[in-house]
Amino acid sequence: MEGTPVQNDWYFILLFVVLSPILAAVPMLINYLLGPRKPNFIKQQTYECGVETVGDAWVQFKVQYYIYALVFVIFDIEAVFLFPVAAAYGQLPLFAIGAAVLFILLLADGLAYAWGRGVLEWV
Repeated sequence: MEGTPVQNDWYFILLFVVLSPILAAVPMLINYLLGPRKPNFIKQQTYECGVETVGDAWVQFKVQYYIYALVFVIFDIEAVFLFPVAAAYGQLPLFAIGAAVLFILLLADGLAYAWGRGVLEWV
């Protein structure tokens, strides 16, 4: 099929729209054809890995643990954003270095705030 480059892009979209329901339906059809038909009580029970619990399994965690984890994730993402700056440090203009320094200062301010509020205290 010849056409303009824009028309060729639309052919790919049409192909995607036609094939995506088929690719989603094929595994369900295979499961329907090959799956077991007899109900089994043991196989229909909820499965959780590990040893069966003894006693009460409901444990409440303090909110401070979640905040501690969020602070960790924030600084983990910081490392991801700063890696390209470190990899291309010799090729970056002064403005990019200044933006990276500003980014680090803003995160250091957030760390100081969290530290001052006692979020990093493991209680």
